[in-house]
Amino acid sequence: MPKRKLQELAPGYISEVDTVTERDWYERLQEFEDANIYQTWSYAKAMWGLDNTSHLVLKKDGRAIAVAQVRLTQVPLLKVGVAYVLRGPVWRLKETAPDGDVLCQALRALRNEYVCKRGLLLRLAPLMFASETKDESRMFREENYEPKVNHGSKMTILMDLSPSIEELRRGLHRNWKRNLKAAEAGGLEVTEGEGDDLFKAVIDMYREMVHRKAFLEPNDIEKFRHAQALLPDGLRMKVAVCRSTEGTCAGLIWSEIGDTAIELFAASRAAALANGSAYLLRWRLVEHLKRSGFRMYNLNGINQANNPGVYHFKSGLAGKAGTEIAYLGIFEARGNALSNYCVRVGQEVLDSYRRIRTRIRRERNKNIAEGKSNGPAAIGLARSL
Repeated sequence: MPKRKLQELAPGYISEVDTVTERDWYERLQEFEDANIYQTWSYAKAMWGLDNTSHLVLKKDGRAIAVAQVRLTQVPLLKVGVAYVLRGPVWRLKETAPDGDVLCQALRALRNEYVCKRGLLLRLAPLMFASETKDESRMFREENYEPKVNHGSKMTILMDLSPSIEELRRGLHRNWKRNLKAAEAGGLEVTEGEGDDLFKAVIDMYREMVHRKAFLEPNDIEKFRHAQALLPDGLRMKVAVCRSTEGTCAGLIWSEIGDTAIELFAASRAAALANGSAYLLRWRLVEHLKRSGFRMYNLNGINQANNPGVYHFKSGLAGKAGTEIAYLGIFEARGNALSNYCVRVGQEVLDSYRRIRTRIRRERNKNIAEGKSNGPAAIGLARSL
């Protein structure tokens, strides 16, 4: 097991912790290609509060070259707990070739501060993807991080937006082309914006969809709504709502920070299956991203085994321009023995809770398929856990 010993940063590098203001954070964040919604000040404030947040800035020769927003969960007055970095550190400066040394120094600075100085277990879920060279995984190991055991690789689809819009459309799967063409001829109306009225319209559809399909929400959409109200101009999430003569039928929420747009929430009513509004919304988004100069569209999560319908829908959209790829994973740097023990026990409890919820969800879906009526009780139990 690696010792919790400080490692000096390379010459020219320094790290600063909790010295940055909100305004400065946003100015720096927008200098990076891999900036993302999860590393915004407003996201932290809405999700877990600024009292439980720390900000690290890595500088070289006076210039900020990497940043990381850290969630802290710890016992007051004791060096016990976990520091968690979601989709960070952010380290790929715009118009600059990626520098592996910057990543290494950022990892070292994070470990020095939160493991060596504070005694916390440090957990990173970086915005990085598995590659053939495995250079990134090697860098984590060299900086005393270990892959989180028993953690399956999360898969997503990245859609390359560099081909022309005509090429992207030709690359759609056959079924996708047919449904899109029908939706375009169906008299549907699409409204795009950033306002709370559109956000609420998507939330209403999302809640109905969750209840109808007996899903367990992976994220609290209301907290994203709160974050939306706090985000500055230019960084707010985008919202699109599709309406038919019967009213709203589908909605989409995404983020456009950095060089890759990421889908966050999608919702639809039963009418969307008939009118193809979900197809029209996604294609309008692709057209918008193409016009806006984005490099990639992250469709944000697929699971062919557990959710084949969503998998085929997303893969059909990405078509020939899509790449199914795994996130690099989660890495940990061990804190003191008490932190490690408390986090391990807490993780076991959380994993048990998730298994119970998944079992209830599967039972609910089975009951629906068999025409049984005890599904609502199962949902109520799941929500009460």
